[in-house]
Amino acid sequence: MNRHVCTISCIILVMFLALSLVAEGGGGEMEMVRKPMIAGTWYPADPARLRSDIEGYLAGARVDALDGTVIGVISPHAGYVYSGQVAAYAYKAAQGKDFDAVILIGPSHRASFRGASLYDGKGYETPLGIAPVDRDLAEKIAAYSGGMVSLTSNHVLPENSLEIQVPFLQVVFDRVPFVPILMGTQDMGTCRAVAGAIIRAVGDGRVLVIASTDLSHYHSYDTAVAMDSAALEYIEKMDAEGFLRGVESGRYEACGAGPAAVTILVAAALGADSAKILAYMNSGDITGDRNGVVGYAAAVLYKKGGKGLQ
Repeated sequence: MNRHVCTISCIILVMFLALSLVAEGGGGEMEMVRKPMIAGTWYPADPARLRSDIEGYLAGARVDALDGTVIGVISPHAGYVYSGQVAAYAYKAAQGKDFDAVILIGPSHRASFRGASLYDGKGYETPLGIAPVDRDLAEKIAAYSGGMVSLTSNHVLPENSLEIQVPFLQVVFDRVPFVPILMGTQDMGTCRAVAGAIIRAVGDGRVLVIASTDLSHYHSYDTAVAMDSAALEYIEKMDAEGFLRGVESGRYEACGAGPAAVTILVAAALGADSAKILAYMNSGDITGDRNGVVGYAAAVLYKKGGKGLQ
């Protein structure tokens, strides 16, 4: 008898925990929300401190006036103490602009899979609240991808490349919905398929495309600077294919090479004709340890003319 009671109790407990992890909403409708996985380690778990830190990073980002319409940015995804200030330059470039949606693309560090995974739940939760997912746009991207992009509610691993960007989205763009895309494979074929799907789905909508990537990993300071400089030259030229070839050949590194290439392709198709590196730094500049550093850069992709950056 006790054994049966214990079994039933365990089942009820498991069901309760599962529902508490994913259930949001009312009216009897259950919707999926991705819970924060790296809050308190990669970025502050306290809402007031988190917002204050991000606002401080943004205040410290001095972005020169630029005559152009911002379409895409590239932002690093290390812990905020390492790359938060560099990331702020990318977000500062787009701050104050009107967007219907943000498309956030990052690499998968924790799981291997073909193509790309697109989260179709209600949103991503952080200490600042729930950042809403644009489900209509997400479904269109998946539908136009020829099977390369799959809809999933299974972004449950502690993947930093997307989550680390979300608090910045919440502070800079408030309630603007976003589409979180995680890339499993990053070859040119995958990049073209993902980019093509985004371009068709967006149409004439006003979107900001964000690539989440770090650069070189664990080289000496001088070697990292040389490698990263070579990578950034291709980004400034908006040469997605050349950029990927450099990564594949080992000339330089970028864990989010695919997201960066997709962002360049999409931005170019939506009218971007120029790119600018806004900031560069590596972990050696933060810690003072120059033996094995990680590179971080912020870049903006824009169309010349129109409203300038603030």
